[in-house]
Amino acid sequence: MPRVKRGTNRRDYRHKTLRRAKGYFLTKSKLNRAAQEAVEKALRYGYVGRRLKKRNFRSLWITRINASCRAAEISYSKFINGLKRAGIELNRKVLADIAVNDAAGFLALVEKAKAAQQAAVQ
Repeated sequence: MPRVKRGTNRRDYRHKTLRRAKGYFLTKSKLNRAAQEAVEKALRYGYVGRRLKKRNFRSLWITRINASCRAAEISYSKFINGLKRAGIELNRKVLADIAVNDAAGFLALVEKAKAAQQAAVQ
């Protein structure tokens, strides 16, 4: 069976790793094995971080909506429930943007939510 030489594959793979590890401390940016471990760990942290970012933003939006709801004298849960009963399907990102940038529009939504809540109770 003939001998297989790797050609440029080995070098390309290592250069790719070292390019990704540029700026890391000491051997993590110089030696392939240490750089490979550091890059793999960084990629794992990045993957997890992208998911945590979504969670954190949703929490921020809920906090902003809740603050605006309290100013309009309604609780967050009653507001969301009223919107669902009224058939208004806005996600929390859009609601938070309206709450921050358009107070009059948000108050109109609160009134519709309150009306839907009252209609459901009776």
